[in-house]
Amino acid sequence: MLRLELARLDREGAVQVDARVPADDPVLHGLEVSFDGPLEVLLRASHAGSGEIVVRGTVNGTLRLECRRCLAPVSNSFARELTMVFAPSRTPEAEDDGDVRFFKENAAVLDLGVPVREELILSIDPYVVCDPDCRGLCPRCGANRNIETCACAGSESDPRWDALRAKRDE
Repeated sequence: MLRLELARLDREGAVQVDARVPADDPVLHGLEVSFDGPLEVLLRASHAGSGEIVVRGTVNGTLRLECRRCLAPVSNSFARELTMVFAPSRTPEAEDDGDVRFFKENAAVLDLGVPVREELILSIDPYVVCDPDCRGLCPRCGANRNIETCACAGSESDPRWDALRAKRDE
């Protein structure tokens, strides 16, 4: 779906890649997050003076996550700017070094799906909270402290800290 035709890029000098990637697209499988609706991808590819291809643009969508404190569902809109650099490689063993991705020198199409996926993985914050004042779950009984008050809150201390408490009291 996210493909860049290199012959068209050579002819036109710059190519726009617009796509709506469905939430169930195989390129998004295996991520620790899920999406509410499709991802909007708007990229512009152009040649750099050194023979490299520079792809810049944005990815927009809505993430469906769990609050890290109380596990309530949270929908979080995001917009990420991307900049990716691709360079032709004469050897098939060339590996991406993180800053530059390589493709076969005689390739006709550049698949942008996996690089966009990698950029998403690196830019998504998996630790969201439903509310900055979220009180979370009780560590003893598991009650959601945003909804109910449990009887065990603060009733006993953790015995693992007794040795330090004894030092403090000396």
